[in-house]
Amino acid sequence: MLSAGLANVQHTKTRKSRAVAILAEELPQVIVGVDTHADTHHVAVVTEYGKPIADQKFATTAAGYSKLLHFITSHGTVSAVGVEGTGSYGAELSRVLAKEELKVFEVNRPNRQQRRIRGKSDPLDAYQAAQSVLAERGISTPKTKDGPVECLRILRTARTSAMKRAQSLSTKSGACSSPRRNRSEPSTAASPHQR
Repeated sequence: MLSAGLANVQHTKTRKSRAVAILAEELPQVIVGVDTHADTHHVAVVTEYGKPIADQKFATTAAGYSKLLHFITSHGTVSAVGVEGTGSYGAELSRVLAKEELKVFEVNRPNRQQRRIRGKSDPLDAYQAAQSVLAERGISTPKTKDGPVECLRILRTARTSAMKRAQSLSTKSGACSSPRRNRSEPSTAASPHQR
């Protein structure tokens, strides 16, 4: 009796795993494009063949990012996401997507010729971002803003700023190590050579 119950549980598990496998196979592969702005991001979803599925605008808040993730994953298995401006307006979104282990690409600005023909449109820009990822044109890996390269950038920026500040202070205080004849201000005291 115990072995019959165990066999029934195993049969049920097998049936459930087959159902999950079938569902996973039925979900389409989708590519996502995002047109980023300071307050909102416009997201477009296309099939792996480039057919537009849906687009929607989301706020650039934690709640907006949560809704955005639900929106893009509800249309299928996300193969890749193309984001405009991963170093500026899209930086936080890129981090959120990377945390979810989605493949994120930096997408170049939209095609200007298409923008002249159809006009400026956030949905059009988002769809073009998705199409760029699909065609693998005008895309690159976004900077992660961490690691050794970012540390060096921060150090270099701090050094440059400190050097400019020191130069500014030395010029204002009159402390200068250059010969008097090279200074812009005339000397009122006699130099040792004039005595």
